[in-house]
Amino acid sequence: MAYDADVIVIGAGLAGLTATAELVDAGRKVILLDQEPEQSMGGQAFWSFGGLFFVDSPEQRRLRIKDSHALALQDWMGTAAFDRPEDHWPRKWAEAYVDFAAGEKRAWLHGQGMRFFPVVGWAERGGYDATGHGNSVPRFHITWGTGPGVIAPFVRRVRAGVARGLVELRFRHRVTGLARSAGDVDTVTGEILEPSDVERGKASSRVVAGAFEYRAQAVIVTSGGLGGNHELVRANWPERLGTPPERMVSGVPAHVDGRMLGIAEETGARLINRDRMWHYTEGLHNWSPIWDNHGIRVLPGPSSLWLDARGRRLPVPLFPGFDTLGTLEHIMRTGYDYTWFVLDQKIIGKEFALSGSEQNPDLTGKSVRDVIGRARAEVPGPVKAFMDNGVDFVVEKDLGALVRGMNALTEEPLIDESELRREIVARDREIQNPFTKDLQVTAIRGARRFIGDRLIRTAAPHRILDPKAGPLIAVRLNILTRKTLGGLETDLASRVLTEGGAPLQGVYAAGEAAGFGGGGVHGYRSLEGTFLGGCLFSGRTAGRAAAKAVG
Repeated sequence: MAYDADVIVIGAGLAGLTATAELVDAGRKVILLDQEPEQSMGGQAFWSFGGLFFVDSPEQRRLRIKDSHALALQDWMGTAAFDRPEDHWPRKWAEAYVDFAAGEKRAWLHGQGMRFFPVVGWAERGGYDATGHGNSVPRFHITWGTGPGVIAPFVRRVRAGVARGLVELRFRHRVTGLARSAGDVDTVTGEILEPSDVERGKASSRVVAGAFEYRAQAVIVTSGGLGGNHELVRANWPERLGTPPERMVSGVPAHVDGRMLGIAEETGARLINRDRMWHYTEGLHNWSPIWDNHGIRVLPGPSSLWLDARGRRLPVPLFPGFDTLGTLEHIMRTGYDYTWFVLDQKIIGKEFALSGSEQNPDLTGKSVRDVIGRARAEVPGPVKAFMDNGVDFVVEKDLGALVRGMNALTEEPLIDESELRREIVARDREIQNPFTKDLQVTAIRGARRFIGDRLIRTAAPHRILDPKAGPLIAVRLNILTRKTLGGLETDLASRVLTEGGAPLQGVYAAGEAAGFGGGGVHGYRSLEGTFLGGCLFSGRTAGRAAAKAVG
């Protein structure tokens, strides 16, 4: 029986596009399958902020950030906290990825036309000791063009492959099985779904119009994770993070359902670290949703007062932007699945950014004029739209009205005005000196020593109850599903492994399906800017390895 292609790639997200582009460069014939319509090419990466993790980049050096391979590796290992026998390959991938991020990654992307915003962001600041979780320095580089700017070079390369007759695009093809015909896995079967012209991100039809069967010398699984499937999220929820939340908002469309992970496992693949996951604690209900239960994440600066459902400040160092999963673990111990930011207009205008390409039209549209306009605005347009329309926002001139608005948004009126006033007044007293015992105030002052934060991300220290900084704002924050950190175990050639540790012959994996490399390159936590980069690095590795294997 003849082969239909050299390689079949399952999933047209960033990892699948990268793998396909590398296969095209090697002259291999590829069938690229995806269950969604062609207008969804690029997958979740399209919706991203476009953040990439670089080490000792020109952007960092221009801002006088002293970074190094050794410091980045220290941060990665302290954050990942690898502690399981199955962390052998994830650890190897982590070492290889830091080498990549400190080496050729930026030049490779720059050579394909990608450019980067000059101000580097400081995500996941940690707040523990030098060997613990977090970035010691700013490393979050925003791609000029955000998510669409990240996928553009790879879409271009794949379409060039189509023009050369090397790539066949097969959208609306939902894989249901992998099979062997001569020892190696070489057959992909599934259902052809009826055509759909829905907008990118919207739920597409699941009506089956036919069936397919394709054969190739190798198969690369790049089908993503399970963040859109809340049942699977709860089923895999780790005990260390407490009871799964009853209510969550979705940071990804529903088609990110984890089906392909189960299919690969049934074929003999080893799925590891399935209890490791990355969900955000600063989720908002999108006032203008694209998919069902669409959530948007706040990318906060360090100044908002973070309160639990009863109005108590979160403990040190769970400040905005410091430790996502540490905060999630604490929240789930409170018995409630939401928290609050309390702040003022001066803080929200300087410190609030919203994750997502559609929430950042200036950066996505590559408009210098609009970026300057954002910096000059009292409150950026997309943030102001949430203030005006978002169901999670309360905006009032005085604290009493703010508390009444907060209690109106929840099932129980848990916020006591006198207690909240005491918390804010105590914090405001600490802001009046350049020294303080309040470690959040210390963190704010420390952030402003970095020119990037001082210019665009951290408000000057001031009293929240100062009328000149008002009005007062409360933001209800929800748990937002996002990434699967575990996945199909792979060696450094992206070959999928079996329970016995041998390669599942003919099968490779990349991107979120492979835990961004090895079955969990991040370990327990992420340093941020590493998900898109993990798709790029593992997709490139899988494409090159498969091209060599079928050559």
